Amino acid sequence: MKDKDWARLIDQIRTGDCTPFIGAGAGEGSLVPSGELSRRWATRFDYPFTDDGDLPSVMQYARSVVGDSVALKRTIGRELTAMGPPDFTAPGEIHSFITQFPIPVFLTTNYDDFLLRALKGHGKEPSEAICPWHEGVPYDRELFEEGVGARPDASRPVVYHLHGSTRVPSSIVLTEDDHIEYLVQLTTARTLHNRHVIPPVILDALANRPLLFLGYTLNEWTFRVLFHGLIRRYPAIRRRRHVSVQLAPSHEDVKPGAEARAREYLDRYFDGWEVSVYWGTPRQFCAELARRMGTTT
Repeated sequence: MKDKDWARLIDQIRTGDCTPFIGAGAGEGSLVPSGELSRRWATRFDYPFTDDGDLPSVMQYARSVVGDSVALKRTIGRELTAMGPPDFTAPGEIHSFITQFPIPVFLTTNYDDFLLRALKGHGKEPSEAICPWHEGVPYDRELFEEGVGARPDASRPVVYHLHGSTRVPSSIVLTEDDHIEYLVQLTTARTLHNRHVIPPVILDALANRPLLFLGYTLNEWTFRVLFHGLIRRYPAIRRRRHVSVQLAPSHEDVKPGAEARAREYLDRYFDGWEVSVYWGTPRQFCAELARRMGTTT
């Protein structure tokens, strides 16, 4: 990121003119990385293929063994919940850091309630809703229907779970089949029995505010589905300049000695989609942002 990118982002965060997008990598030290979680489950179910770090593929196989998708999701939800929340007072803890600003809408593909807890810790009165990507997901009429829709603001923000929540196991986007069905609903912007899949207030936060991706990597299926599905489906999103906090390509994904070229390519790739990239962890990003803002994390 260049100095002008930092200056623009700082102004947007201070005024609430941005929409954070929180992924699993934001839970450093509290959430198990999806690859590690995938390998645990691959071992448990004796997954027969070599891509044991691909969570949707492993969960697709686990679902065939368990024989019940909701039972599988309920089990993984319990395991994730049992890990407990992060230390919100720790320096650079991303949930606590980003929720202190006057941002009205927070988007997440995580299943936990960490954003909700962090917002309450800052004295706010947040609400939350889950994307109804299939008929079994609860439908919040107050948030979803125009004319009735909620009006989130800095003191009463909304947390929108794009991939479900542990409190409603059936809502979790987990297996390959789930991701495919979810992508179809997302990219076609269909309605289910006259119910909006993406509510107006969320569309507004996507189309009219720059996005701040935290906790994703380019080669992660979750990120690719959302990034391409949202930006291609809603061209207005490209009117703003966004920021993505990205981990550098790992050695297992890049040929020896090609790390610099890989990063240059990814910089060009993101730039074509109006996205400035910060290379580093969410904690490192928070530390640098706080330094430039003259605050502490």
